[in-house]
Amino acid sequence: MPRAARPRPKSKASSAPAPAATTPAADVATVTVTYYLEIMSSWCHWAEPAWRELNERFAGRVNFEWRIALMNPGDFPLSTAQCDWFYQRSGTHVRSPYMLDSGWLEPERAGHYEAPNLVAEAARDLVKPGTSPDAVRLALSTAALREGQKIGNLTTAVRIAAKAGGLTPAALRNATQSPDVLERVATSTAAFHAMGVAQRPTFVVENTIGDRAVLSGTWQAAPIAAAIEAMLADAAAYASHAAHHPPTPSA
Repeated sequence: MPRAARPRPKSKASSAPAPAATTPAADVATVTVTYYLEIMSSWCHWAEPAWRELNERFAGRVNFEWRIALMNPGDFPLSTAQCDWFYQRSGTHVRSPYMLDSGWLEPERAGHYEAPNLVAEAARDLVKPGTSPDAVRLALSTAALREGQKIGNLTTAVRIAAKAGGLTPAALRNATQSPDVLERVATSTAAFHAMGVAQRPTFVVENTIGDRAVLSGTWQAAPIAAAIEAMLADAAAYASHAAHHPPTPSA
């Protein structure tokens, strides 16, 4: 399993001024977990139970968000036989009672499956209050990896997503091609590559005092939860210090 990046030492000289003693600890240092994913990734599919567990376990204490990290065309299987082999390996590794469906694969696409990712990103702006954008991306992932639907086709992806999110297909399709959505996906994918990682899922755990852990290829909750707990404890210690001491001297 890839190792997480080592937290940086905390330098008193570079620390931001401590907040007033009356500032609640929750406002002093917030932990954020960012999940970099690709809709077509089998390992992201296997990581979803861990993502749900973490969201439930740390609800109200941690900010959770996900971002698209498009796979390179060369990362996709070249044939159904190759795809099935990968699914047999990963399914056995996670002890899954079911095997993923390779029916979504279209070799003639030459690895271009941007459509479902763009649709999932666009749905963020359109889902109704009370409806999680997760519902759309999970519906797309399920349609492809469990049911073998060919969601590389934009029309198919829009139909599935619109039904899952209660959205108007035409509005969703238009949003998918908007400059804002295209830029957001390009930016999040570039941020993923800038970390020097290659595996999806990748989880980035950060807090506001500068700690950062990158867990790439991790699909189980335990190591991510350990990083979160450590950062929550460290942030609480900084909050306690701020409550008992004046701001850092300027010189």
